[in-house]
Amino acid sequence: MNDDKTLQVRSYPFGEASGLELDPTYAELREHEPLSRVKLPYGDEAWLATRYADIRKVMTDNTFSRAETLHRDEPRIGAEVVDRGLLSMDPPDHTRLRRVANAGLTPRQTERLRPLTQRKADELLDALARKESPADSPTDLMEEFINPLAVTVICELLGVPFEDRADFQEWSQAVVSTTSLSPEQMTAYMGNLHRYMAKLVGIRRSEPTDSLLNGMIQARDEDPERLTEDELVLVAVRLLAPGVQNTVLTLANFVLTLMQHPKEFDRIRSNPELVPAAVEELIRYVPFHTSTMFPRYATADVELGGTVVRAGEAVVGSICAANRDPDVFASPEELDFERGANPHLGFGLGAHFCPGAHLARMQLQVAIGALARRVEGLRLAVPEEELSWKQGMVVRWLDALPVTWSRIAARPADTEAADSA
Repeated sequence: MNDDKTLQVRSYPFGEASGLELDPTYAELREHEPLSRVKLPYGDEAWLATRYADIRKVMTDNTFSRAETLHRDEPRIGAEVVDRGLLSMDPPDHTRLRRVANAGLTPRQTERLRPLTQRKADELLDALARKESPADSPTDLMEEFINPLAVTVICELLGVPFEDRADFQEWSQAVVSTTSLSPEQMTAYMGNLHRYMAKLVGIRRSEPTDSLLNGMIQARDEDPERLTEDELVLVAVRLLAPGVQNTVLTLANFVLTLMQHPKEFDRIRSNPELVPAAVEELIRYVPFHTSTMFPRYATADVELGGTVVRAGEAVVGSICAANRDPDVFASPEELDFERGANPHLGFGLGAHFCPGAHLARMQLQVAIGALARRVEGLRLAVPEEELSWKQGMVVRWLDALPVTWSRIAARPADTEAADSA
């Protein structure tokens, strides 16, 4: 351990995250104490990194190990110690399993789903356009647009039958819960997910489709360092099940942010070519986690942020704080869709870079583009302080997003033609 007996150890998280505001403590630490000692509710103490350069180093330097968390009482928010599969591995074991995941989550697979995603988004907006008196009858955008769009895409990607999609989404909550589910529920949901995915792998092996699972199965069968069937199921559950939840909560938070910044929303409405850059800026700007995730242990003494981290000590890095670092991003507290270069860390970096980044970007681009293009006067139907947020989660997740609008434009002729082709 470090020898400084006077070092302050802060309780972390700094407070209950509610809404999308980032706790100002992150900015204070980033400026004055970029590496600070924190005590999470459970497990070891840790170093908290808040500067972009330090967090980038932790993500990419092999001195910092995720696999070590399996042998220690890792710092965490929830009481339960969770084996996160690939996220708890280092190379070469991580590399072996990651190859199979990458074989399914390819840019080609993602782009294959773009027309389906666009069609589904427009169908959902068509249904909303048929609602009577939207200004007097608030609609939950989570229920009527965001949830069905995300579930349709991820289940199409996996080849999940339509009748199983509600169960699949419910069980997937176990991947992002800390205390929102009881230990018994967590165990039951994870068990259901593993059994369902094992069954689905078997179905897709005997009845192949052009799905992500079949790409993974083929890569597994052709790999000389072949995964076991249990490992294949583990990869599918730990990497793909969160895709439903993460897309839902991210899109909801992005739409809320756009309603909070109507001038920026109007900018992409008038300039649809800005949508990809707008999505990248929203990823940078909007906090995703309620606190830091995925600690890494130093396997040797290493300098970080002007401090020596001793071998065996844990480091957690706040990606949200890194994405607001003024040394990297000009005017970081402003939402700027014409920022230009945007090297945010929203999808991680290094060996654990999110393999679903292509898919997430595509879904967010389509959804934001469709809303900007067709929905006029989109606004919250309740005061912002009345919005309800899920508690006991590692992510910022709205219970509902009640909205109204003034008009939903007809579907563009080019998309109607594509649908009828």
